[in-house]
Formats: sequence, C-alpha cells, structure tokens
Amino acid sequence: MGKVFGYPKFDENGEKILTTYDNEYSAMMMDIRVYRMKAGETRSFRKEGEETAVLLLAGKIVFRFDGQEKEVSRKDVFTEGPWAVHVCTGQEVSVEAVTEAEILVQSTKNEKDFAAKLYAPEDAPWGYSCVGKFGNVAKRRVNTIFDHDIAPWSNMVLGEVLNDRGNWSGYLPHRHPQPETYYFKFDHPEGFGASFVGDQVFKSTDGSFSAIPGGELHPQAVAPGYQMYTCWMIRHLDGNPWLQTDRCEDEKYVWLHDAKFDE
Repeated sequence: MGKVFGYPKFDENGEKILTTYDNEYSAMMMDIRVYRMKAGETRSFRKEGEETAVLLLAGKIVFRFDGQEKEVSRKDVFTEGPWAVHVCTGQEVSVEAVTEAEILVQSTKNEKDFAAKLYAPEDAPWGYSCVGKFGNVAKRRVNTIFDHDIAPWSNMVLGEVLNDRGNWSGYLPHRHPQPETYYFKFDHPEGFGASFVGDQVFKSTDGSFSAIPGGELHPQAVAPGYQMYTCWMIRHLDGNPWLQTDRCEDEKYVWLHDAKFDE
C-alpha cells in the first residue's frame, strides 16, 4: 500500500493539491485540489478528457457554466448544505468570489458528454445514519451530491459527512474495491480526529486528507468537543461502479448490529 495520508498546505496562489494522476496518491485516479479565493478573484476550470465537479465549501461566489450564471453562498460546511457544479469534458466552469471563499475541485478521466448540472442544498439533504446504534456513538449526518444512481454517466461520487462531537463515522469498519479520498475540516482550527486506513492510523486535522486504496477498511472518529466534516470522493472502477449497496462491512464486527449497549 502506498501513501495514504496527507497534510498539504495552500501555496502563495491559494491552491492546495491533494491527489493527482501522478503524485504519491495516484491510486485514487482523481485530481483533487482546494482553492482559497479572495473577494473579486475569478478562477476557471476546463479540462479535456476529464469531468469536473466544483464544490463550494465557504463564502459567496458566482458560478458561470454552460451559459448559466448563479450566485450562491455557504456560511460554512457545518451549518449549510452544498452547492456544486458538475460538467463533462471540455466544458468550462468559472467561479467568481464575491467574498473570500473556499472551493474544492474534483476531476477524473471521462470522455462522455453529459449535461452540466448545478446541485443545490435541497438536492443533497442531510440524513442521519446509525441513530441509536452502537451506543449512539456512530450517529452522523451524511449527504450524497451525486453517485451512480444520480449521475450514471459520471466516473466519480461526491458527498459529505458531519461527525457529531466525539462520534465515529465509516462505522462499522467497511471496505469496497473502489478508491476513496476523504478531505477533513473541523469547526475549530485545533480540532482533530483519527482516520484509519487498513492497519494504519493518522491524526486527522483541519485541511488534511486520507487516500484510501480499494479493499482497505476505513472507519474514523472525531475528538469530543469538535465537529468534523468529511468530503468523501469515490472513483468508480471500469465495469464496477460504487453503489450505495456496496458497503461491505468486515465480518468480525457485524455482531455489533444486534448488540445491546448501556447508554
């Protein structure tokens, strides 16, 4: 297994590189970057042979794509839902920052043509998972912006998780053949958690990420007192797309589904 954790920094131009097709995290098969933008700044993204999703993490911006223009805002990832634009190869997405803003850009190889789509918060509502299970310590909110059911023409999945303070997510420990990348943010800059990839574990901090090879177990937890946000991004395999039903829990832990816990 190659390198699975990263602590990248923003460069002087406001770009933070997570995974690329040829860096230490090439097994993710995606190009993922985060950008900090100043008010009045514009960035444009247009890639031949790649699909691209641009997700607003914070701030007020104007999306321009496919002849459309939409001003959107998000106070932060902890209190408001996602806005994201998804375009096919050769299509341009332009982002103008009305205020200081932060965006995440996810791309992967895909030659298919498909219509550009703007996903609004109501398209990806938060839903609670694992309420009341495992002593209620794995209760978390999850949304799926797009996956194979929503966008079968795409080669990737984009969604978000909010860990309640001190709680686990990705639990029970589970695996799937497709590679997955987690990008972490915390509601306080000193917040931290633990991310497990197979038998390795690292301290997840604000702006860090994990690159999870296919087939590896990947639960995670956040310290008490802090909320943890995870942007989760999966790359479909040719002929083997990730499906919501593909969550393969490790057989050693499935007994917990029927276990009783004292609250």
